[in-house]
Amino acid sequence: MKIICISDTHNQHEQLKLPDGDVLVHAGDFSMRGHVAETQSFLDWFAAQPHPHKIFIAGNHDFIFEKRRKKARAMVPDSVIYLEDQEITLEGVKFWGSPITPTFFDWAFNRGPWVIVRHWDLIPEDTDVLITHGPPLGTLDRVLPEGEHVGCPKLKEALDLRLRPKLHVFGHIHEGYGQVVEGGRISVNASFLDHGYRPANPPVVVELTATKQGQLN
Repeated sequence: MKIICISDTHNQHEQLKLPDGDVLVHAGDFSMRGHVAETQSFLDWFAAQPHPHKIFIAGNHDFIFEKRRKKARAMVPDSVIYLEDQEITLEGVKFWGSPITPTFFDWAFNRGPWVIVRHWDLIPEDTDVLITHGPPLGTLDRVLPEGEHVGCPKLKEALDLRLRPKLHVFGHIHEGYGQVVEGGRISVNASFLDHGYRPANPPVVVELTATKQGQLN
């Protein structure tokens, strides 16, 4: 399965050049403030992409999915999958998506450390592809200028102790764009824009293959 990973397009989605693939994943922050017009523009573009499966989650900028849940969900086209602490299985691969990030001022889907654990506890242990808006602590999560790690410590804990996804896709920290492989897990920060909100980074392509036993590599 060829998975195309993007995130943090912030209304500049039409500048992306997307490669072909089986699944197109957007890890949140498609807008600047989650207004209806921004959301409609993104959803029209996303639905028009040729990838057989298209999955997205919201990010901390995408207020409409938190403040106007019914309206937002009604806008999602039938050909598009929106996940909010939910899973879906595509071609035998289990995806889980969550928009939640640690509290930072008053952005959307922010949760404190003791509440955020409840969201990570919902993630099934057999999840193959985890999609969260933000990174775990210590993985592609450094911010400029000091290089401080700002990822979620509770998400790191869940990944260290319980979860074993083959692929973890996120964004949120624009400076953290890239991918690393650790402990059998591919971690991808797919932020399209750099820290100055300029288009800078191409989509990240990840191929997951099944072994003879049906497990993913």
